[in-house]
Amino acid sequence: MARQSDITALIAKAEQQLQQIMKEYDAALHAQTIAAPLKVDIKNYCENLRSVLDYLAHSVREKYCPKENPKDIFYFPITPDVSQYKAQMTRSYPGLQIANAAVWQLLERCQPYCPDFAWLASLNKVNNENKHGALVAQVRREAVETRVDVAGGGTVSWTQGVFFSGNVSINGIPIDPRTQLPVPDPRVRVTKTTWVDFHFQDVGVSAIALLRDSLRGTKAIASGLEPHL
Repeated sequence: MARQSDITALIAKAEQQLQQIMKEYDAALHAQTIAAPLKVDIKNYCENLRSVLDYLAHSVREKYCPKENPKDIFYFPITPDVSQYKAQMTRSYPGLQIANAAVWQLLERCQPYCPDFAWLASLNKVNNENKHGALVAQVRREAVETRVDVAGGGTVSWTQGVFFSGNVSINGIPIDPRTQLPVPDPRVRVTKTTWVDFHFQDVGVSAIALLRDSLRGTKAIASGLEPHL
């Protein structure tokens, strides 16, 4: 089936794109800016994954919805709750629930309101922004984590925003409110790590995490639907 070959090719392409994006991503973090070519790569990557989902939607509709109107404009269902899922499916995929309840249920389990598929709403938003001519802006963010390892076992960690006002200790070792760290003591080792990432500004998620989750999730959806198409 030609469309299935296209789906397979797009997934393979996305896997290659992600490897290249991750290499360029590290350099972008060091430079603290995302160069135009990397923005284009991310844009194309997201569009390819969305194309996979829409190809799957067309295959489902053609096979199980004989009463469809061929002039209808429709996409892979992405809805915020069960009621809207049912409404959209009834409108865009007439007769699917009767023709193949397993496919109906599989698509419902892949909605953003279900565990492990929250990424789908973010990917959809990024792609919608791309259609207006530009990738959603990405903002570099840093998160500092302080980790204290105590001799003999035990670890305590906290992130920025936590403030110790006094009378706080870790395994009997007091926290100095001026430094917000344990007072020097051979029994503890203090490590401060700065986690750096880019976030899609209007989506509020880590860019690289979304790209990874989107590929993993899209492959899972395609794999689940394949036996039915």
